[in-house]
Amino acid sequence: MSEKNLETNGEESFAELFEAFQSESNDNLQVGDQIKGTVISITKDSVFIDTGSKVDGVVDRDELTGEEGELTVKEGDSVELYVISMNNNEIVLSKAMSGAGGLNMLREAYENRVPVEGKVAETCKGGFRITMMHRKVFCPVSQIDTSFVEDAESFVGTVHNFQIIKFEENGRNIVVSRRVLLEQEQEKVREQFVQDVKPDAVLEGRVTKLMPFGAFVELAPGVEGMVHVSELSWSRTVKPEDIVQPGDQVTVRVLSIEPRQDGKGLKIGLSLKQLQADPWDEAEGKFNAGDKITGKVVRCADFGAFVEIAPGIEGLVHISEMSYTKRVHKVEDEVEPGQEVAVMIKDIDPVKRRISLSMKDAAGDPWLDVADSFKVGQEVEGTVENRAEFGIFINLAPGVTGLLPMSRISRSGKQAELEALKPGDKVAVSIEEINTVDRKVTLTAGEAVKSDDDGEWKKFAKAEAPRKSAAPRKQAPRKAAPKTVSSGDTGGFGGLLGDKLQEALKNKK
Repeated sequence: MSEKNLETNGEESFAELFEAFQSESNDNLQVGDQIKGTVISITKDSVFIDTGSKVDGVVDRDELTGEEGELTVKEGDSVELYVISMNNNEIVLSKAMSGAGGLNMLREAYENRVPVEGKVAETCKGGFRITMMHRKVFCPVSQIDTSFVEDAESFVGTVHNFQIIKFEENGRNIVVSRRVLLEQEQEKVREQFVQDVKPDAVLEGRVTKLMPFGAFVELAPGVEGMVHVSELSWSRTVKPEDIVQPGDQVTVRVLSIEPRQDGKGLKIGLSLKQLQADPWDEAEGKFNAGDKITGKVVRCADFGAFVEIAPGIEGLVHISEMSYTKRVHKVEDEVEPGQEVAVMIKDIDPVKRRISLSMKDAAGDPWLDVADSFKVGQEVEGTVENRAEFGIFINLAPGVTGLLPMSRISRSGKQAELEALKPGDKVAVSIEEINTVDRKVTLTAGEAVKSDDDGEWKKFAKAEAPRKSAAPRKQAPRKAAPKTVSSGDTGGFGGLLGDKLQEALKNKK
């Protein structure tokens, strides 16, 4: 190949390389472009940025300071800024357009989607009036924040960046949105969150709001997770407000991270209780069979009631373990959720996480003391429980009820008074009989019926029995009499004696 051809090919290759270099650089930057550059130097008033082009960018130092006036970047840091103007010597960068620009700058900001700084001047119907480059524009209330605005007046006087979402009638109708920019920032944070955080991570967060089903916790700007009520505490009886309040700083464990079904944001499951000790790990040494404790009924079932004896530890009181004194047919008749009850631990199995409880053993069997507390013939005062056709049930002591039979009432001297008794009335009675085996106490109506009266009644009953059984034996001879007594006889015994005398006289002759 000739030297001329080599020279020509070399020039073409150099031109292609230069063109490629130019295409990879940022020399084609335009107003409105968002660039990511590196801080190369910092002066008293400005921060210089490497834009990747032949001309460096410059941003006012005040835009990169915090609320306390401290600089938020250093040399070598990366920053994202917007190109707001360009000339041969410099590229002016900013977080948003601001200053005394004019209508053309607002139009450029709208067309290039460049944020513009504005101040909330006042509230108006449906939103706010925003002062922006010496012009008044409108921001709907739904576009001032990403969440529902409860206090619109709290925004008045604040300065924010807005994006122009409508520019009509040559600038007479300009609508702006702060929410659009916030959502863009939140999306970036969410993407970074998904990259950095995985399930089982432990994070700090702030409680934002409470609902009946759980508590919402903000983990990062725009990133919120929920602690379900079942994950707030080992106890099943708590409500969210019993554990946390809005504004509380909490430590949570991440259970799951997945996109929402509507594609907007993340669904993050959190837990508070999994950072606490499992109460069942200490149950075996803390509770023992025979212990009497107080618990709270958490729920009722057909077969019994579940009672929480410690946060996260529940036991079952079977329906048969509810009362010594009566047969319980319905659990809800004895207890209800939220009620505190005394129970005795009958059995505990930490491995299977089961505890058997008894309410009746905790209360004690009242019939064990009946023989010592009551004697036959003793007069006592009781309370009417209910009435039946065969008598009145009267409560003598907790768990001990006696029966005043109707037969005793009818023989008392105050039948009308006793029959007028209603449940809850007090009444004086006497104990007639105690049967601890069958758990029965028979009562009499006070002084109206004494033990002697009852004895007389028994004597009367015995006397009546033979009289009734002898009557049939006297009827048989009466039927046979006509066969041995003549028609002229007037008496059975006199007629026979006459016949014998006549026979004796006949034989003598």
